[in-house]
Amino acid sequence: MTSPDAKAELQTGRAPTLDGTGLRIGIACARFNDVITERLLAGCRAGLNALAVTDDHINEVWVPGAFELPLAAKRMAETRRYQAIITLGAVIRGGTPHFDYVAGECAAGVMRASLATGVPIVFGVLTTDTVEQAMERSVETLSENKGHDTALTAVEMAQLLRSIG
Repeated sequence: MTSPDAKAELQTGRAPTLDGTGLRIGIACARFNDVITERLLAGCRAGLNALAVTDDHINEVWVPGAFELPLAAKRMAETRRYQAIITLGAVIRGGTPHFDYVAGECAAGVMRASLATGVPIVFGVLTTDTVEQAMERSVETLSENKGHDTALTAVEMAQLLRSIG
């Protein structure tokens, strides 16, 4: 439930007080580079729990890779069971143009799915040049874990849309 103060914060541009109480959040995770995705997922779940989203209100699904995330996220959003969806994965640049196709199409697909359904779908797919960079962005320190950041974004966007009506 968005409080009147939180609604005012969302309307003024100040950082809102985030409260995920009662929110249902879907998470679509990519198995490719799963060592990274698992770390992002741990940060994401910790962030959601810290914002009062309970484990029984979090549902995760796994897909083969980042390219498949938009479809899974869109289908989750279409169920109308979730106030926000989070996508998690890692696409790491290699010696072929594969990175450009997968990363770009994944990002565009997530955006299209969110716009088509009206449900916030958060892009939590790391796009890095090296495995080391991906590991740095998925560390156990929550303030530096990009999965944790997706939790904050998902709750904020769910609150914003709820306040708009």
